Amino acid sequence: MVLTHGNKEKLLHYKPKFLPEAKQNSKASNQPTPDRNNVWSSETSFDSGFTSLKMSDGKNEVIKKKGLLKDQEKVLRMSFNNLNLLHSKLHVMKMTHQIRGLHTIIRNKETSREDFIFYSDRLLRLVIEEGLGFLPFAEKTIVTPTGDNYSGIAFTSKLCGVSIIRAGESMEDALREVCRDIRIGKILIQRDEKTGEPNLIYHKLPEDIADRHVLLLDPMLATGGSACKAIEVLLNHGVKDEQIILITLIAAPEGIDHMKKVHPEVTIVTTEVDKRLNERLFIEPGIGDFGDRYFGTT
Repeated sequence: MVLTHGNKEKLLHYKPKFLPEAKQNSKASNQPTPDRNNVWSSETSFDSGFTSLKMSDGKNEVIKKKGLLKDQEKVLRMSFNNLNLLHSKLHVMKMTHQIRGLHTIIRNKETSREDFIFYSDRLLRLVIEEGLGFLPFAEKTIVTPTGDNYSGIAFTSKLCGVSIIRAGESMEDALREVCRDIRIGKILIQRDEKTGEPNLIYHKLPEDIADRHVLLLDPMLATGGSACKAIEVLLNHGVKDEQIILITLIAAPEGIDHMKKVHPEVTIVTTEVDKRLNERLFIEPGIGDFGDRYFGTT
């Protein structure tokens, strides 16, 4: 089952290898016998750790409480790459061989800058196209050259892009390739070395941005601090949370959880959710510093 945008039910396709076997005597236990084809769900947020697992049949039977093995947590986290579990407004693109292959190239530390740019651009265009699917639309019927009617749709909202400088600027060309003559604003945010808090340095936005849907561009969602600061700037200019679509290549669970708490109505579209943040707040396994690799700086 593939979760769609907006589902309230959190389901995880996971064939448990590490969960303890249920008792063979069904009379001695009311818990369901583990089945390799069962669908599991996780009731937790990443800042507190996994708290329980339950069967998805609605009986809410607790199989395992706190203290999951690291291998269990690892398998569950890896499964998030294909499913929209962490947040109802999170959309993770379906993992195809093409997307996995592009990730393999751009994540490789041995990849040349030329290849990094080329294959990143391909992946950026795919995720931007995906993000456009969350814009409001209305049904529209047109006449084809054969004289027959075709029932389609037409987008009903004005659109603009806003890139978070500097890495977000790498996404602007891909956006222009699919949205002709689109207006693009910019927001520069710098992290305070002492406090670790993001500070607004510069912003330039379309005058009528409050009347538009906004594609917020940032290839990496790590802690979520920069994204939330940029959203704060948009809100101060009259944009509503539900008008914002954050487009990113790779997201960390911690960043998604932070976005869910601070801006729960902002849609997030990404190609993959990685395992975690490390002690330096880099995404693991991650990609390194995307901006440095794309623009050739250190």
